[in-house]
Amino acid sequence: MESDKKRIAIIGAGISGLMACKYTLEKGFNPIVFEARSGIGGVWSQTMESTKLQTPKHFYQFSDFSWPREVKETYPDHTQVLEYLHAYALHFNILPRIKFNSKVTCIDYVTSSTADLHSWDLWGGSGEPFSPWGKWRLTVRNGQNPSASAPTDQVYQVDFVILCMGRYSDLPNIPDFPLNKGPEVFNGKVLHSMDYAAMDDDVAADLIKEKRVTVIGFQKSAVDIAAEVANKNGATHPCTLLFKTAHWIVPEYLLPLVFQGLNRFTELMIHKPGEGFFIWLLAMLLSPLLWIFSMSIECYLKYMYPLKKYNMVPTHRFLKQISSCMFTVLPANFYDRIKDGSLFLKKSQSFSFCRNGLIVQGESKPLLSDIVILATGYKSEEKLKNMFSSTLFQKCIAESSAPFYRECIHPQIPQLAILGYADSPAILYSTEMRSKWLAHFLAGNFRLPTISKMEEDVMEWEKCKRRDEKESYRRSCVSTLLQIYCNDQLCKDMGCNSRRKNWFLAELFAAYGPKDYKDLS
Repeated sequence: MESDKKRIAIIGAGISGLMACKYTLEKGFNPIVFEARSGIGGVWSQTMESTKLQTPKHFYQFSDFSWPREVKETYPDHTQVLEYLHAYALHFNILPRIKFNSKVTCIDYVTSSTADLHSWDLWGGSGEPFSPWGKWRLTVRNGQNPSASAPTDQVYQVDFVILCMGRYSDLPNIPDFPLNKGPEVFNGKVLHSMDYAAMDDDVAADLIKEKRVTVIGFQKSAVDIAAEVANKNGATHPCTLLFKTAHWIVPEYLLPLVFQGLNRFTELMIHKPGEGFFIWLLAMLLSPLLWIFSMSIECYLKYMYPLKKYNMVPTHRFLKQISSCMFTVLPANFYDRIKDGSLFLKKSQSFSFCRNGLIVQGESKPLLSDIVILATGYKSEEKLKNMFSSTLFQKCIAESSAPFYRECIHPQIPQLAILGYADSPAILYSTEMRSKWLAHFLAGNFRLPTISKMEEDVMEWEKCKRRDEKESYRRSCVSTLLQIYCNDQLCKDMGCNSRRKNWFLAELFAAYGPKDYKDLS
């Protein structure tokens, strides 16, 4: 079988890496998965004790592998998620394909063609997944023997690479500080939320015990860590959450309502790239319904929680936050901890370090701290760029703000796909669809359009989303509110029926989920 002869390398054994392996196996390939850690699961393998799903589990499951019946919770915790991923890997015999403790340090495209890659009209010169002119060379560092005097590097040559490194790991974003105002002058301990999450639960608990902890940020990690510290230390050693911008924090019981709203009728209200006049007009006429929905949620949250009292009223619309992939779920007892003095909230545009804590803008006294945890995100694009040894490909990543074609193919980088990079409210669901699409492409079931057509497509997406999201635009988050529309495009490419419901009203008003795409032949 021809597919047996083609070598496919998958970098990362998180959720996207497992699915990439599973679906390429189904198409007759023999992929090899390189995982830098000693186990599967990606970020789920190293996370905080209190971490759990922020997506209802029926939206966060594999289309052909349901959650075990004994998992009754709507939002399983991180241990249950990791067990679910292990069960999936065992069921589809993925584990034998994984080389653990094998970190890919760089990848290099080696071509025998004398022509400039950027002179090609078709992706890879042919528009097909495997080019007769080039292969990828991977440098892999073996970390199984930490006592060795020097790490062992091994070189692999493959026909196709699938990058499944994820966005929220490995390369933390550390703010820059003026000279003598950064962590170097602080007598306490400074760490990133990534390092805190990687600790064993008992080690993390011992680190923060009876310490004055300040958490920087207001996204998911920041809010979760602050709540966890406040619950453990109580009012005797309160935690401070220092943030620049407030975001809408949604209680768990509202999430099903939000996800049920991700249906075809809702997508009629949203402008799409390359839309015709009728679709544009329909979106214009229906869009006030989105505004009403967003305002209703905002009014409810302001009524239920003391947002104004604690200076936590966001300046942006709730819907804009969802479309920008900034979704945070309210931790249990969050406001109770504020009320009993276990958690303090401070809003400030800037801060710096001093010997015994932080200098917060607008305050005369230092914020005394023993530990500062920077929940300030990750440099995901830089991490992606650094994988390439070629400065040409590094520029392709760094100098472009446009999304990838079908959110996984860069038009100028041949024989390579990127999974798990595109953000989504239900990342497993959206990544599985692209894994299926990619497997169909690798099997030769369709060809890519010309490079110019792909670039035209991604620029249409960028233009459309920049118009809607303006300064909140990120190329990793372009299809949040158009998930079904994007899946329709993938189905069309694969030659599958994109209408997955049994009758008209369900097709229009029922939410789409993983089970709707179980059988894509």
